[in-house]
Amino acid sequence: MLKFMSLKESIVTDRIPQHVAIIMDGNGRWAKKRGNQRIFGHRNGVNAVRAVTEAAGELGVKYLTLYAFSTENWNRPRTEIDALMSLLVSTINSETDTLLKNGVCLKTIGDMESLPSGVATKLKEAIAKTSGCNGLNLVLALNYSSRWEITNAITKIAQSVADGKLLPSDITAETVSASLCTGGIPDPELIIRTSGEYRLSNFLLWQAAYSEFYFTEVLWPDFDKEEFYRAVIDYQKRERRFGKISEQL
Repeated sequence: MLKFMSLKESIVTDRIPQHVAIIMDGNGRWAKKRGNQRIFGHRNGVNAVRAVTEAAGELGVKYLTLYAFSTENWNRPRTEIDALMSLLVSTINSETDTLLKNGVCLKTIGDMESLPSGVATKLKEAIAKTSGCNGLNLVLALNYSSRWEITNAITKIAQSVADGKLLPSDITAETVSASLCTGGIPDPELIIRTSGEYRLSNFLLWQAAYSEFYFTEVLWPDFDKEEFYRAVIDYQKRERRFGKISEQL
């Protein structure tokens, strides 16, 4: 009798992407389909975050970046924003011990200074508590947009030139990368977007130069470990040439 091979068993363990980034989309539509308010979808989306974090850690992914709140999201109704911020605080409170238990190091990218003070304080506390963990790095993109990030990087580089610390001729792609929020973090090999949308939505535009993309119709609250495995398996079928031809690899 043939043994059924699970999705996880189909993954090639020596070809795991170091860095996976996810645009978590579809919470509102998931809730609407069930006759509920959008925040109901966001609350259930936390379960998907937990499942994917566990799956990534078990596979040996080093960095998992989740697009949690963009700078453009401030344009949403105030009631939804307040509910999201409250959910973020309660999730940090409930999940920090689990992160510690699983060796997950929490990081953030984005404009933390513009977040509500209570949210920023809780984030800083959780980041400090998990800073000694040496497993998966869970990176939350909060109050983040790539154009803001790149503009901020250019400003920092320009200031270094104005201060005489850097010559314009010395500016390289590495200079820009190091000045971004993700400085020191490898670029994502795989970017996943849920809910059937096919755009980056101002997310990791510089870092995504050679990323592989995986789009799925699955709404974020329904995205579980098996869906994550499917994305990794699909990634492993790709030939990553970086401008070369197949014969050179």
